[in-house]
Amino acid sequence: MNTSVSDYLPVSFDFREILEEQKNSGNNGLIHYFKGTKEIESARGAILDINKNETGEFLNLDSGDSIRLDKIITLFGKPGPAYDTYDAFANACFSCMGGMDDD
Repeated sequence: MNTSVSDYLPVSFDFREILEEQKNSGNNGLIHYFKGTKEIESARGAILDINKNETGEFLNLDSGDSIRLDKIITLFGKPGPAYDTYDAFANACFSCMGGMDDD
């Protein structure tokens, strides 16, 4: 995935509180996230920590997965920073015909 810190979107304080709460509780759950621009992935695990590098901030799970914070669609069933992007992507019109063929 070609990403840089310039395309990293800041994550809200509210979501950071949810991350800390889940980390401190030791909960293990499912996370859906964008890998690239249109590929959706899932990971399961407990949150170990959050770290920052040249491409953004990442959530590290006990499963070994590392997920960029601004790409998270849902975290343990709660909407994440990329939820609105996913919702818009899922509801996008496929053509001017609304999916109907002229045939």
